[in-house]
Amino acid sequence: MTQIIIDHNPSQEKLKELGVTSWNTWDCPPSKFPLDFTMTEKAYVLEGEFKVTPQGGDTVTIKAGDYVEFPKGLKSQWEVVKQLKKHYKHF
Repeated sequence: MTQIIIDHNPSQEKLKELGVTSWNTWDCPPSKFPLDFTMTEKAYVLEGEFKVTPQGGDTVTIKAGDYVEFPKGLKSQWEVVKQLKKHYKHF
């Protein structure tokens, strides 16, 4: 089972080491949609809140300030609860 990794309180050192401020930015209004990952995605949430339900797994809630990794091959349903803004990078 592919695992979503969430760090609810990443240190500034970790974020700086990862270089998140140089990553692309993605905005999304409240909505629901399926999202399949063809590459691993690492993301840092700047604003908002969203819920991700992996296929065959439990729903996780991700909020502003969270660092998250979505594994390659993950099939999921997203529900953006509050306007979302995040830095992200594909690997």
